[in-house]
Amino acid sequence: MRERGPMNQPNPCQDGRGHQDGRDYQWGPTYPQDAAEYGRGFAQAPLAPLGGQGAPGLPGAPLLMIGDITVVQDSVMTPNGTLPLKGAVWNVTDLSRTEEKTPTHAVVLAVVFSVFCLLGLLFLLMKERRTTGFVQVGVAGGGRHHTTMIPATGPDTLYWVMGQVAHARLLSA
Repeated sequence: MRERGPMNQPNPCQDGRGHQDGRDYQWGPTYPQDAAEYGRGFAQAPLAPLGGQGAPGLPGAPLLMIGDITVVQDSVMTPNGTLPLKGAVWNVTDLSRTEEKTPTHAVVLAVVFSVFCLLGLLFLLMKERRTTGFVQVGVAGGGRHHTTMIPATGPDTLYWVMGQVAHARLLSA
């Protein structure tokens, strides 16, 4: 026979007898009788400061993130350390490439359908585009420099990164 632990014991209040101190059993949280008493005895949560400012000693809410570079109210946080936002110099280098080729299945379909009619050669017009590489973003300022690499998932990745860096440059001015 198994030993009865806390999870194996039946509910002591299941038969309607109530708690051991005589109170009736009530499932769920208990609320005070007077609504004015609700929350009494608990520490009040501090009010959040306005304007996106963080608590004293903390950097604040992130305004922008590019890879592992985070821009906050007055600084740029990187794994190499924090540098001032004002006067930061931003660089972007496109290290991606987009290849365009005719897929194998298009060549097979062109050969098969060219036997029946010459319209099968239209399958050779099918193209497949594939983007590989990275977009490199660098930031320098305050005697520090950090570079991050963002994977290029498509030809539009460069434009997205350039938009983010343009926003960061506006904040740095």
